[in-house]
Amino acid sequence: MKTHPLPLITHKADFQRALLGWYRANARALPWREAPSLYKTVVSEFMLQQTQVKTVLPYFARWLAEFPDFTALAAAPEARVLKLWEGLGYYARARNLHRLARALAARPKAPRTADEWRELPGVGPYTAAAIVSIAFGDPAACVDGNVVRILARLTADGSKFRDSASAARELSPLADALLTRDAPGDHNQAMMELGATLCTKGNPPCPVCPVRAFCATGPHGDAKKFPRFDPKTTGRRTVVRVWCERDGRLLLHRAAAGARRLAELHELPTAEQAGLEARTVARGSLLLRRTRTITRWQITESIYAWSKKISARSPELVWISAARLEKVSLSGPHRRWVREILAQSSDKEE
Repeated sequence: MKTHPLPLITHKADFQRALLGWYRANARALPWREAPSLYKTVVSEFMLQQTQVKTVLPYFARWLAEFPDFTALAAAPEARVLKLWEGLGYYARARNLHRLARALAARPKAPRTADEWRELPGVGPYTAAAIVSIAFGDPAACVDGNVVRILARLTADGSKFRDSASAARELSPLADALLTRDAPGDHNQAMMELGATLCTKGNPPCPVCPVRAFCATGPHGDAKKFPRFDPKTTGRRTVVRVWCERDGRLLLHRAAAGARRLAELHELPTAEQAGLEARTVARGSLLLRRTRTITRWQITESIYAWSKKISARSPELVWISAARLEKVSLSGPHRRWVREILAQSSDKEE
């Protein structure tokens, strides 16, 4: 026999009590929740954009140890900021956080409303709502991927959304209507916690969900069908990269300071960046091949050894000694690849 959920909006006070009661009894002990501060909230929200908590934890600890507040971060050189961020990806977040710290350092006091925060670098609707609700108790509802999933399941919303951003916009009025006005920070964190730990993408454990009584999908076993998105098309690309060592130095490509992505970060050069033809490089010895997905692209990258002369002259091509490799900022995948190839070389020598 099917059970019928309690109407969500007309029983929202019961929903809020169930959600907050569960959260306050079961919230994970996370470092930004211990002795919380505006700075910890801002740093954690930037780091958690498109990144899982377990990945962020060691980065957050190192970051706070070196940059304990906005003043310390604002005074740091960008190269050091990027080095501390190395491996987290989406480096624009680090640059925006650095710029935000400098903007706040120039103000007499931090802004307190979501609209004011959205004027700062790297702060969108979700991040602004998270900051002001957690740090200042401002009643702004957060809607990220976790919250979209919860709301779509609670209401059995069969809409086909184009993407997470469009889903967030459409579900924002519902999120705002359900917000606990006198505890917005806890409410937002409770929703995010629920989405991260119970109302997950795969097979959520609906029988133990604290808001199951209000859910239109969980009791019927079809929660995992929601939310619904238009199918994504994935393109495929191949990239040929060059591994060239000379006199104990490795050739790398450093993106220009004004580059849209990866500005001033190092990577192994593509054949084209090294002034070579990809098909010529691909005749050499294959050292490593990896496939990764970036946005809608599945990219297969092959790294080949190159022992001949590199004639290309570009300020973006730099030779880095083995002693300096760990000190320069490489993008996360390239750091792993460089270490793998060096480890292979070391094993062969032994």
